[in-house]
Amino acid sequence: MEKNNTKDPEVLSLEHAKDPTFEEALAQTKFGLFNYLLIAVSGTILTAVLLETLGISYVVAVAECDLGLSTQQKGVLGAVAFAGVIISSHLWGFLADTRGRRRVIVPTLFAAFAATVASSLMTNFWAMAACRFMTGFFISGSSATIFAYLGEYHTSQYGSRSIMGASAVFGLGGLLLPGVAFVVINQTWQVTIPFVEVVYRPWRLFLVVCGLPSLFSAIALLGVPESPKFVFSQGNSKEAIETIKWMHRMNVGKKEAPLEIQRIVASSDEGQLSTESNSMWEQIWQQTAPLFRGFYLKRTTIVCLLQFGSSLAAQGMYMFFPGILNQMAQAQDAGIRRTTVCQVVYAHRNSTEQSDYQQNCSQTLDISTYGFSFILEAIYTVGFALIGVIINVVGRLSILVFVFTCCAVAGLLVIFVNIPLLAIWFYLILLLCGFCTNVVGAITVDLYPTNLRAMAVCISMMVGRLGSVVGANLLGFLLDSQCELTFAIPGTFLLVCGVLSFFIPGITVGRRPKEEEKVSAATNE
Repeated sequence: MEKNNTKDPEVLSLEHAKDPTFEEALAQTKFGLFNYLLIAVSGTILTAVLLETLGISYVVAVAECDLGLSTQQKGVLGAVAFAGVIISSHLWGFLADTRGRRRVIVPTLFAAFAATVASSLMTNFWAMAACRFMTGFFISGSSATIFAYLGEYHTSQYGSRSIMGASAVFGLGGLLLPGVAFVVINQTWQVTIPFVEVVYRPWRLFLVVCGLPSLFSAIALLGVPESPKFVFSQGNSKEAIETIKWMHRMNVGKKEAPLEIQRIVASSDEGQLSTESNSMWEQIWQQTAPLFRGFYLKRTTIVCLLQFGSSLAAQGMYMFFPGILNQMAQAQDAGIRRTTVCQVVYAHRNSTEQSDYQQNCSQTLDISTYGFSFILEAIYTVGFALIGVIINVVGRLSILVFVFTCCAVAGLLVIFVNIPLLAIWFYLILLLCGFCTNVVGAITVDLYPTNLRAMAVCISMMVGRLGSVVGANLLGFLLDSQCELTFAIPGTFLLVCGVLSFFIPGITVGRRPKEEEKVSAATNE
């Protein structure tokens, strides 16, 4: 073995290093088949979160007769899954940081699918709201934890790119939303299910289809081990080494000899979870308190506000996007060529109040509604792929400021533009601030050590989901009476987010400041 001089000197130094750090050991696995597969599965999980939480936006537009929904109830149904995410995020963050990333992700994906299937059989608003809440409660387990799980399988060189790669898969998977909605919802069949007295229409089947990525992702992860960085941070270096060797075999096959790693030493940022207390509540406090004191307080506040703002506009404002597009299409079909979005909304409200409720609602949507939704998801697909390529070149700050500013301006212009097609495009651009959600998620992974990472991401995503709830209910309660205000609020908040991006610690260098790398993340005083 010592006579093999054909290898790169740097690789040889790593292979013969007596005690490599975790980062050095992980680098020896190379970047190959396993990484691509994990990125694909992670992207599918992000797609599952999208479909489970935003698919309801198509349902409320066509199920108002079946469920007897008012505008306010539509907003509640659109937001209740995010409420489930908010309430459970802290729990999943704690469990992910103390029990394991995979041990949270897999069972919650299965449970989310079960809750979705149950919701497809509900016949009234309250039962549907309860099931959608449970869907959000369980899908939360994977929605934020997957960032930490994926990032910890990659070195710092590929960490952000792997997350953005999964985001590109997520964007591609997002194309399923309008595509599946068009294929499934725009049908006229119905089946009466005996015993439960449910008239099964296409929108119910659509809900089940939206849950399938959760099921498929959970099955795929059954064959993948726990995050090696997590088990190493828990003191189980033997299992971490075995996982690293397994990754190497997956990536290089028989092209190279198996890795010979006997021991891994901890670097300065590998914090250990304190296990001195047997109280779960004390452990939760130990996981949470450090995020809100010292130099962690500033970064936690900023990433939470950024997630709140981007989710307020991207997810919250999306809830009524299909419905408003459908109203705009109906207005154009009626010969109206000059009108603002809010004028159409007010006109639809008046026509609904003056006509028979059951005759006014529709079981299908105009085809242009699906067309613009497809365009939105296509832009996300290309955008995430592009960001993944350029993020290390132009920097994360430039991306955040550009996206936040453009989306904010577009949101404000929606109020004034009276050309329907142009107004729809501005509305669409407003929704593109979802790019920032995943970029901030990648930044958050880098801002915290292993033992606090999942909790930090979960809390920031929890606040982001709160923004989704606020946005959805903002439209539900204000759209019919103060439409202009519903677009002015997110537009203004996004401008604030653009300014806040400059204050993210280490954002200009793309990594944590050197003085912070010396601080032990295990401090739970």
